[in-house]
Amino acid sequence: IVMLMGALFLCQSLSSTLEDEAISLDTRLWIFQMYGTSTRAFYTVFELTFSGGWPNYARKLVEEVSVAYSVFFYVYIIVVIFAMFRVITALFLRDTLAAASSDAETAIQEKMKHREQYAAKLLDFFRAADTSEDGFLTLAEFEAILSHDGVRTWLSIMEVDVHDTEQLFKILDSGDGLVSPDEFVEGILQLKGHARSQDVLRIMH
Repeated sequence: IVMLMGALFLCQSLSSTLEDEAISLDTRLWIFQMYGTSTRAFYTVFELTFSGGWPNYARKLVEEVSVAYSVFFYVYIIVVIFAMFRVITALFLRDTLAAASSDAETAIQEKMKHREQYAAKLLDFFRAADTSEDGFLTLAEFEAILSHDGVRTWLSIMEVDVHDTEQLFKILDSGDGLVSPDEFVEGILQLKGHARSQDVLRIMH
């Protein structure tokens, strides 16, 4: 709407200059080519708005027709072009931040899903190790299941160091000599992926 209003203003105000012999023929031809009809004027205003080369469409009018046109272009460039592009930039920035936020939420959800899947596998491991089926692991049960190379390999793949079985059990144990399912899962999740995490937990215990 603003571009259309600007185009109509230029087209109407410049119509009389097409017959003004005080203005050179080349300039009048240029004015007609650029602003001679409402369609030409609108296309020119559209072009000067989005091309970034607005001085090419304004200087000849200011220098060879009337300096009063400088006021029009001052207002149009400052209010329309600069303000409009700031709005467009803000909209793009908002969309970019929204997309980034969505990506972050997706990543968090994926991480939580992976953690839940990992915890489920640990619970399966716990049930297999709990041969007494009393809901707790003793050191003997823990050592028994870790005596199998396949189990040790699986834990290694899961990024858990099982080099020292007794020390690992002590890390998981809250002090009563038994490891509950929650203690086992949470303890292993804390150890997962950290080469020296067992040393840190050892100090804590």
